[in-house]
Amino acid sequence: MNTGLSVIGRLRDSLRARLLALTLAGICVALLLAGWGLSALFARHVERQTEAMLRLHLDQLTGHVERSPDGSPQVDASALLDPRWRRPSSGLYWQVDTAERRGAARSRSLWDSALTLPDDTPAPGELHAHRVAGPFEPALIVLERVVVPPDAVPVNEDVDRPDPITSTLATTPHWRLIVAVDAAEVDAATRPFIGSLAASLALLGLLLMLAALAQVRLGLAPLRGLQRALAELRDGRQQRLVAPDAGAAFPAEVQPLIDDFNQVLERQSQWIARARSQAGNLAHAVKTPLAVLANQAAPHAAADGPLGELARHVAEQVDTARRQVDWHLARARSAALAGGSGLRTPVAPQVDGLVRVMARVHQARELRIDWDADPPELAFLGEPQDLQELLGNLIDNACKWARQRVVIDAAWDTSGRLRLQVDDDGPGLDAAQREAVLQRGVRADEQVPGHGLGLAIVRESVALYGGELTLSTSPLGGLRVTVFLPGAPGLPG
Repeated sequence: MNTGLSVIGRLRDSLRARLLALTLAGICVALLLAGWGLSALFARHVERQTEAMLRLHLDQLTGHVERSPDGSPQVDASALLDPRWRRPSSGLYWQVDTAERRGAARSRSLWDSALTLPDDTPAPGELHAHRVAGPFEPALIVLERVVVPPDAVPVNEDVDRPDPITSTLATTPHWRLIVAVDAAEVDAATRPFIGSLAASLALLGLLLMLAALAQVRLGLAPLRGLQRALAELRDGRQQRLVAPDAGAAFPAEVQPLIDDFNQVLERQSQWIARARSQAGNLAHAVKTPLAVLANQAAPHAAADGPLGELARHVAEQVDTARRQVDWHLARARSAALAGGSGLRTPVAPQVDGLVRVMARVHQARELRIDWDADPPELAFLGEPQDLQELLGNLIDNACKWARQRVVIDAAWDTSGRLRLQVDDDGPGLDAAQREAVLQRGVRADEQVPGHGLGLAIVRESVALYGGELTLSTSPLGGLRVTVFLPGAPGLPG
């Protein structure tokens, strides 16, 4: 039952399976009908050949039947050359019936038996064919002819009969000449042909099925090309759907789909560009007034009295507003770019640049920053600015808390995602602190510069790309931050 449902499911879900199933079903039906038709035609041909042979025997019998002195028919058996006439139950028989007597003359092969035919009334000279049961065989093919002896004298001529044939046979002495052959001979001639025909049709069916498989494979080849083109787009090697082979093109039936999809990608790129432009405009529109407020409040922040208190309060709110603007702008830009396609960012150049910057920033502390990429061609499926911002926050956070060493590692994970890992030898975090530092504005230690926005932005960006961020204890003794992001395998085309 489960197997049947599985087959039905594959037929429903797979275009290849449906095409093959329909084609193979059509081939099987066509071959069965062809086999039945050809075997019937051959059997009919053999039967006609048999009837032609019987007609020759019947003509020979007609030429040698004579009237005996007592008026009954007689045949010179020695004039009939086929030896089967003289061998009992040989399968070949002749017989002459008169109006008064069935089997008035018959071949030696009939022995003491006589053939029984349907009670029909053929016209003189007309041939009738029958299939009847034989005396020794299940079935005989019979050919008969009615002849009127040349010296026959009509009788009862005054009888009124509406049927001229019946009237002639009833009023004129006539003989019914019969030849018959065993129907098994026809079947014996037909059986080898049917076997050969079945083998030939089976071979033809196999060749047609192979041709159908090749046809479906070649017919669906453009879909495989489309799949490769989508993989190129997904991995960032192309910005649009293009034929994967140089100089090739998609078939005319597929090209409208490709054009529509590329139009969607173009429109999406325009939306992303518009979102980035609006984010930049918003940043400029908001940050400029905030900077003016901060500059106006700064000279009075150290003063005592209501004015100083007001200045400090303004500076605090400006700082809060800046953090909120940074947060939401980063989130909006990441959300827009995470929906983009064809963005491929190599990891190594980004990390190299960040390591050099952090080494200079923390030069006084003599931190050792080690990093390794395996393989070197690792790439992130996304915007370079997002990767730079994400790694910058992670490395900067690790350097702030590290005592002497920070280790950065990049590799593929088992599911093909990009794994970025940053370790430090700082004090680390317990389980409660790990969850807390991922919230916006929360810091593990107020004595260390920073406001906690970095890890929260990292977490949000990772989520927007469909990735994952985990915090754990580092083998160095401090904190290990592990990020899983969509990767772009291979080198750019």
